[in-house]
Amino acid sequence: MKIALVANSTWNIYNFRLNVIDKLLAEGHEVIVIAPIDEYVEYKEQYPTVQHVNLRTLDRDSTNPLKDMVLVAELIRKYKKLKPDLILHYTNKPNIFGGIASKMAGVPSIAMVTGLGYAFIHKGWIRDVTTKLYQFVAKYHEKFIFENIEDRELFDSLGITKGDQGVSIKGCGVNTTYYHPYPNGQMTPGEKVNFTFIGRLLYDKGIGEYVAAAKIIKEKYPYVTFSIVGELDPDNPATVDKEDLVGWTANDIVKYYGFQKDVRPFIAKSDCIVLPSYREAIPRTITEGMAMGKPVITTDTAGCREAVDIGQNGYLAEVRSTSSLRKVFEQFINLTAEARHKMGELGRQKAVNEFDDRKIAADIYTQIELILDQNTIN
Repeated sequence: MKIALVANSTWNIYNFRLNVIDKLLAEGHEVIVIAPIDEYVEYKEQYPTVQHVNLRTLDRDSTNPLKDMVLVAELIRKYKKLKPDLILHYTNKPNIFGGIASKMAGVPSIAMVTGLGYAFIHKGWIRDVTTKLYQFVAKYHEKFIFENIEDRELFDSLGITKGDQGVSIKGCGVNTTYYHPYPNGQMTPGEKVNFTFIGRLLYDKGIGEYVAAAKIIKEKYPYVTFSIVGELDPDNPATVDKEDLVGWTANDIVKYYGFQKDVRPFIAKSDCIVLPSYREAIPRTITEGMAMGKPVITTDTAGCREAVDIGQNGYLAEVRSTSSLRKVFEQFINLTAEARHKMGELGRQKAVNEFDDRKIAADIYTQIELILDQNTIN
């Protein structure tokens, strides 16, 4: 059968969906990707049989309804021309406007909710409108697949999903072969300890609290270093102010390494991977750190807490709390080398058992099969 994946960027496909493509191809399906073309279309070299169709009119940050209607029209044309048997929509705009288009084109659809992002973190008209739109289009999707339990429960409570329409699967998965362990936890108290934040430079990722806590820690523990790996996202309303970033690095609070296509060397040099986010699906950088045998620190919020067994493979800090994050940093600093090493080992086990991308792809495919079988019968 012919299955289409629709996303707001080819970057999204390259970084998060190749495991699903692998599974679909292995099961004998024809795969079409519909997404705005960017530099990450290079994935096609590894997948010559996958058809990639450019999506010209998707503007992920626009709030202009006319632009969104143009997007719906483009999707309807593409769906009618390509005639897929099932469409997997990823991220909010494809979920909402692709849902409308799939209904009008007569194609079954799954909404893949990959995290709720800015619209649901911040209360206001954008959240209200996004909720109303989801409530309107929910009936056009056969299933909603969420990347954590609490997002599914939220959609149930808002009346968006009903009955067994929503299912949760643990994130998008991490390649536990590509992200493999390096020596970990061999340092002793009093020697250099390196915490590393990896992610887009958004205040919603808790980077402000990370830097503020780092400043306090460095006054007491001058041998501790804090690193940041990631890039600014100027199209996101929560993007870090460039002046803030300059100030953090100029004052030697953090070391900034910019965007890195391969983060493994930076994880390898770290003692602990940190993401004090306000809300996530399942935080990918945290599961990457776990897969490489690193202890992790994140926040006690939706998605993030599913990745951490407190005191086993890492710690949870309170959301938006510099003081809580500082306490957790200090707790980690004072661990023995053996305790850090054990944390890393337990994190690796958890990543393999729960978050391996082949397992996640198999879980998603189970839901796909149910829908394909149901529509074949009907």
